[in-house]
Amino acid sequence: MKTQSGLKKFLLCVAAIGLTARVYADATSAPVHAPGAIVGIVRNPDKIPVSGATVTALRADGGAIRATLSGSDGVYSFADLPPGTWSLTLQLDGYPEVQVPALQVVTSKATRYDVVMSVPSLAASSKLAAQPAPAATAIAAPPATPAAAAASAPLAAATVPEALQAPDAGPEVDTKTPWAQVGYVGWMNGTSREKAPIFDTKFFTPEIRLDVNYLQSLNHPIDHTIVGSTEEFRSGEFQIEQVSFGGDFHWDNVRARFLSMMGLFATTTPRNDASAGVGQWDLPDAYRYLSEANAGYHFDVAHGLNVDAGIFVSYIGLFSYYNYDNWTYQPSYVSSNTPWFFNGLRIQYFPTNTLKIEPWIINGWQSYGRYNKNLGFGGQILWQPTENVKWVFNNYGVGEDNLAYSMPGGPPNPIRNANRVHTDDSVEYKWYDNKMNGKGLSKAAFSITFDAGCEYGGGVGGLSCTGGPNKTAFLGWMMYNRFWFDNDLYAITLGGGSMSNPGRYLTLLPPINGATAVTGSPYFTENPGQPAFQWDATLNFQYMPKQWITWWAEAGFRHSNIPYFSGQGGVTPPFGNNGSPAQYVCNDGTPAGTSLTSKSCANDGGVWYPDLRTRQTVVSGGVLVKF
Repeated sequence: MKTQSGLKKFLLCVAAIGLTARVYADATSAPVHAPGAIVGIVRNPDKIPVSGATVTALRADGGAIRATLSGSDGVYSFADLPPGTWSLTLQLDGYPEVQVPALQVVTSKATRYDVVMSVPSLAASSKLAAQPAPAATAIAAPPATPAAAAASAPLAAATVPEALQAPDAGPEVDTKTPWAQVGYVGWMNGTSREKAPIFDTKFFTPEIRLDVNYLQSLNHPIDHTIVGSTEEFRSGEFQIEQVSFGGDFHWDNVRARFLSMMGLFATTTPRNDASAGVGQWDLPDAYRYLSEANAGYHFDVAHGLNVDAGIFVSYIGLFSYYNYDNWTYQPSYVSSNTPWFFNGLRIQYFPTNTLKIEPWIINGWQSYGRYNKNLGFGGQILWQPTENVKWVFNNYGVGEDNLAYSMPGGPPNPIRNANRVHTDDSVEYKWYDNKMNGKGLSKAAFSITFDAGCEYGGGVGGLSCTGGPNKTAFLGWMMYNRFWFDNDLYAITLGGGSMSNPGRYLTLLPPINGATAVTGSPYFTENPGQPAFQWDATLNFQYMPKQWITWWAEAGFRHSNIPYFSGQGGVTPPFGNNGSPAQYVCNDGTPAGTSLTSKSCANDGGVWYPDLRTRQTVVSGGVLVKF
């Protein structure tokens, strides 16, 4: 009867673990391959459950470690373990530890392993207290039933707080959690290829990112400045692009995510946001070192409903904000010139476990603040029916995203209050996958992205989507094909794209004399109707010896119909930035005003001009790490 009672208890415990698994869905990153698990019972030689034993799981390659405690019924479990070989160490104060050298974790399955520790029952412990503890042994028990825990009171032992324990094991077949049955999608562009976190607890899942590069423009700019990119900034130097740490907090349906931002991204991202030019309090500095910072609540509705507020990454442009996640280092214009972040409210609704509907209410188009009277509205529809395909549709509208505005009583400004609309649509498809023997070509996939948008309105003399002198529109596409070799150890990506942007409202402003989106520059104006047509091509090679590191090399060519890229003379005045980027500059460094005449800089060595070219080739390489 005790045996049957123990079996029932163990089965009920396993069922409870499955039924209480979290349904938190983080839609800012793509789903991961279903992990495996290790479960079992810790007992003494009398078959009495041992509670409070510290059980540590270590992956054979040293790449991951987890820890938990055996419960009052002796049950321990590890969920979300990456497949592979794991070892166990069991410890209890005052008794020798037990070593289990090798257990195989298999995808989407639980590995059962029961352990016997030489720990006396409470009834005999007082007699043995003064004697040395006998040697411990590890016994692989068959899936037999444990003795009833009620046969003896649990042993007293130090406990690890529940929040710091490993997450509970999920059900073997999860039909509830979004993306759980889709399969492994780490091959997708813009998606981390990690299959499971290295370290995880019920309360916190950490994240650390590091990005170091060396870039060389073949234009050889004297000031080492690369123009027209949100990923490549300095030529002929080793630079730290990104250092980020933070992670996801989750407890009792409350969610929060924080990721810091240091390195070049901390300066280059805020300089492209013009909304800080409205009002006070120095928004670029306030948000400079934040990449993501949002919090909210998960509701158990359908397959999940998340409501979050704060700064979150944008999905417009397919590529991830973080270079580690991408097929290439330098994306094409459609991605590089569209938002990397939004500041506002996000609602993620999962009607099925393969479909997400996500509305946004945000300050504006990649803006810390709000330009004019209207907030921006938008949203994403993401559908991933299988591990081989992803459809994503992003749309944005209503927002008034122009900094220029007229003072009370002043002349009307036709740009003020003009509305912006934008659509961004992508498909990714894995068209080859050799799962049996990937020593040669192991995978192949492509992505296609199409974007269209415009600004319109603003009253008499305002902006137009379709034509006229003030046409302000955007039309762009990009396409990439990627090949993986030797079981995904190497990958080669070839692709590129183009954009047509009359009005230049999404063409990145070159940092001439330190110009930003707020200051503008007389050397590169962005007025309605002014054309900009650009195209590019990229070849990228990646070496991925571990799922947490990527070594890469890349060659990229870019072309523009207008002088745009930094040439040999650079975009910095002879004596450095003079603090007046909105004005012309004389060759002796003095400001020359916002318009030029025949007398401008006559006594100051003449007018200085940046060296802008229509072509640029960059060869580059670096290392990317994500834990």
